[in-house]
Amino acid sequence: MQKPVDPSIIDKVEKLRRELHRHNYRYHVLDDPEVSDAEYDRMMKELQRLEAVYPELEDLNSPTVRIGAPPLSKFDAFAHSVPMLSLDNGFMDKDITDFDVRVKRFLGSEDEVLYTAEPKLDGIAVELVYEDGRLITASTRGDGSTGEVITANVKTISSVPLVLREESQNPVPALFEVRGEVFMEKENFKRLNDMRLSENQPPFANPRNAAAGSLRQLDSRITANRPLDIFVYGIGIVTDIVFNSQWDLLCNLKSYGFRVNPLIRYRIDIQDAIDYYQELNEMRHQLPYDIDGVVMKVDSIEFQKTLGAKSRSPRWAIAYKFKAEQETTQIQSIEVQVGRTGTLTPVAHLKPVNVGGVVVSRATLHNEAEIEKKDIRIGDTVLIQRAGDVIPEVVKVISTKRTGEERIFKMPGNCPVCGSQTIRMEGEAAIRCVNTSCSARIKERIKHFASKGAFDIDGLGDKLVDQLVEKDLLSSYADIFELKSESIAGLERMGDKSTGNLMESIEKSKTVSFARFLYALGIRHVGEHVAAILASRFQTLEEVMTASRDDLEIVEGIGPIVAESIVRFFRQDQNIRIVRQMLAAGVHIQYEKEKAPGFLEGQVFVLTGTLEHMTRGQAKDSIEALGGRVSGSVGRNTDYLVVGKSPGSKVDRAKALGVRIIHEIDMSLLLKGGKHGE
Repeated sequence: MQKPVDPSIIDKVEKLRRELHRHNYRYHVLDDPEVSDAEYDRMMKELQRLEAVYPELEDLNSPTVRIGAPPLSKFDAFAHSVPMLSLDNGFMDKDITDFDVRVKRFLGSEDEVLYTAEPKLDGIAVELVYEDGRLITASTRGDGSTGEVITANVKTISSVPLVLREESQNPVPALFEVRGEVFMEKENFKRLNDMRLSENQPPFANPRNAAAGSLRQLDSRITANRPLDIFVYGIGIVTDIVFNSQWDLLCNLKSYGFRVNPLIRYRIDIQDAIDYYQELNEMRHQLPYDIDGVVMKVDSIEFQKTLGAKSRSPRWAIAYKFKAEQETTQIQSIEVQVGRTGTLTPVAHLKPVNVGGVVVSRATLHNEAEIEKKDIRIGDTVLIQRAGDVIPEVVKVISTKRTGEERIFKMPGNCPVCGSQTIRMEGEAAIRCVNTSCSARIKERIKHFASKGAFDIDGLGDKLVDQLVEKDLLSSYADIFELKSESIAGLERMGDKSTGNLMESIEKSKTVSFARFLYALGIRHVGEHVAAILASRFQTLEEVMTASRDDLEIVEGIGPIVAESIVRFFRQDQNIRIVRQMLAAGVHIQYEKEKAPGFLEGQVFVLTGTLEHMTRGQAKDSIEALGGRVSGSVGRNTDYLVVGKSPGSKVDRAKALGVRIIHEIDMSLLLKGGKHGE
């Protein structure tokens, strides 16, 4: 006789189901989530575990058996000819290799299976139905079987073809059901939220929610003003055409006029697919849109048909998810920091929380206007998100969790570091400290100068910069090149070895590309992209320093605000003196005209271990200057693996693939146009 289930287990299962149903409704219907994706996934996994252990608690309406949320009643329903299934998820390499094993076992073959790997966009899945080459119906995914008709809204997306190209690889089919992902680029999302805040409207939580809200507008004129885009990736029913592979399918879609993601890798083995995941994980924050993983699909359509599908997901595809980048936590206090341009930035001190594998305890609040618009208070429970290595930000307040104990925050009237007067320039949201000698501003300018994208001075970290400024050993970044070993050696955590390494790193950094030099100066509005534009347009530093506003504005990509900022920077005698001081100290700028021809064009390099005679940033610059490319992982397309001290597992991978392995000295010869060692 089966033992009855403990009542506490029954209560727990019922509570999880209620909570997941509620969160599904808030996320899919209201576009107003209260929990992060990571927290939702943890709840779903726990419910799945309990239902597996106690099958007698089965419920046909459980969130675990539903592919999505029901469609909104505001739109007409649309039944998909072929269900738009969800994907199984993987969270570690073993999940992916296990998937490969399952595929081979189901196919009854031990032969290598080839895959197509695609960036998994964090957007809204849609289906586009074409009859005789014309767009007839567009719908959302809905619950996988039934979606919502959003044809008028989708027609406002300029990248959606209204009529298929007849100049395609194949004739236009009578019926063509195409699946894709509607999304919003990060810069467009930011502009949209800035506009909403200026109009006293609540901001969207993230680009995905902005895209979802835009597609669910009853008035398509509103959608037309939203910057939506699309990439397509699959099909439903198609007549008159047979595709042999996933890659063949994607190429045909592109020829019909659809947007296909250019980053897709095709016909690769499972290890190359995992390497591709690692590569995308490293570059994901440089992409113009959000991705939350990589989708790996069996490339052969014949194999896909043989593998078929389970109740809610295909057996021939899996999503390798990145670690979560959003979490819910509490603001414990707010302090104000002073940046290199004097901007006062409120920063929230948070109850520590793990976000994407990193413990986060701070988040930027941007400025006073942002705090007021989002109604952020000390003690609030908030949703935060992390993007790469930058400080996380508060997305929204979970107002339903307020207790009445929360406190309103006000910005100080004076600089919290030097006590000087603060001002707010007309037309700006930022409040600034006017004292250019404020120690906080000096520290931040030097930290920026030494950062990886600038002079890349290894060992000159934040804590050491703080000590050097406080002990009057640095008053500007030019002073870095006049530091003496004996002055540094007595500082906290600076022994002989650390001091020697730092001095060596400073010496190496003296040779720097023109773009990095300009970026390092910390000119307001001149980031890495603008610095690269200036370096490609002007032949020398002197030309930039003496350029007029008109000279700068005629350069594509340089607007009046940036031009004015550059001119203002080089009109200040103090800035000119610091630049001259650096050049006198031996800093050498590598200009575009000094670069050798791009004889490494198309060659792919991977770096592993510690290089002795240059930093990784310098090696990357040198390779790219000659037309080569630096990748983060070894694959079949890798030409050279450059090995430094204490190399990692990439060496074994390179040997297995027959990739040429060279050492730093060989790379140096190669960069000079010589032959590499064997």
